[in-house]
Amino acid sequence: MPIKYLHTMVRVLDLDKSIAFFRLLGLEETRRHDSEAGRYTLVFLAPPGQPDCPVELTYNWDGDEGLPSDSRHFGHLAYEVDDIYATCAHLQANGVLINRPPRDGRMAFVRSPDNISIELLQAGPAKAPAEPWVSMENSGHW
Repeated sequence: MPIKYLHTMVRVLDLDKSIAFFRLLGLEETRRHDSEAGRYTLVFLAPPGQPDCPVELTYNWDGDEGLPSDSRHFGHLAYEVDDIYATCAHLQANGVLINRPPRDGRMAFVRSPDNISIELLQAGPAKAPAEPWVSMENSGHW
């Protein structure tokens, strides 16, 4: 039985902040749908040249009362990056907390404004361990 990956959906509380965060990661908006009847907006973002690998941000216009607040029922989104150190430095310079620094030159974790865990993985072999990442402690949950 064939199966095809479509997208990963995450609920967001502030659509503009969430879009800004995913743009910092390098994702681009590929499509958007506003539903007056359903009172929600869907925004799909994907890495450049990879429109078949989107994350769907779901924003409910009337809020998400009663939904889990920490998003831990969801595992994480994972993205491969060309330079884990440059990516983490870029995110950090833009106010993103690096929850699990890339001490090993291979893997890091950050969180979106809605507490969604994002895994960043170095493309190819791990980079040589380097400061400030080697000495940086974990911060919060990842």
